[in-house]
Amino acid sequence: MRLNQNTLLLGKKVVLVPYTSEHVPRYHEWMKSEELQRLTASEPLTLEQEYAMQRSWREDADKGHRFLQEATFMLCNQREEAPAPLFCQTQRQGWFSGSEKWLAQSGTSEESCMAGDVNLFLTDLGDPSLGEIEVMIAEPSCRGQGLGTEAVLMMMLYGVTRLGLTKFEAKIGQGNEPSIRMFRKLHFEQVAVSSVFQEVTLRLMMSELERQWLLEQTSHVQEKPYRDGASEAC
Repeated sequence: MRLNQNTLLLGKKVVLVPYTSEHVPRYHEWMKSEELQRLTASEPLTLEQEYAMQRSWREDADKGHRFLQEATFMLCNQREEAPAPLFCQTQRQGWFSGSEKWLAQSGTSEESCMAGDVNLFLTDLGDPSLGEIEVMIAEPSCRGQGLGTEAVLMMMLYGVTRLGLTKFEAKIGQGNEPSIRMFRKLHFEQVAVSSVFQEVTLRLMMSELERQWLLEQTSHVQEKPYRDGASEAC
């Protein structure tokens, strides 16, 4: 995660911050959910294993043979009322009228504002212009409000402008219809179906027309420096 460990992205509905040790306990609680395990094809980990995974994301220049590079952001929601204590993770909850309020508020930890996470994997040795993107809105009360859509657009913007990506893929479980619909609304097209893994692969080629559309959709997004604890409130 060295790619983005000092970067904060500020949107209208969500704030994306790097995945730090402060976020691990909430993330661990989320991933106890059998529904999230199924939707993300994940196995439950112990809290100690989650901390070890976070350290590897934070410190490793690469994650070995599969994940060459990875950018991981947590979603922080922008609402005045804090969400339920157990589930409102990164880049999700806390509705404020604007993102600047998120930065201006004090007295609330990032952990209490978490709504989910968004990831970008650069896994293809032969094609550094391809990024695999995934998003999870873990807090049930934060779903259906457009947080995932904005988070994906913001991550795509980061991929295009900072990493030089020109193609994006999303691999989604066949039963996850809301996520499939969301990516299709963002101009992704289905290119493959795996009956073995029970997932569909959607792809977006960033033509000049698509690039201009993305820049228009994300013209409000601001990139700011991030330091642990610098964004104390949501």
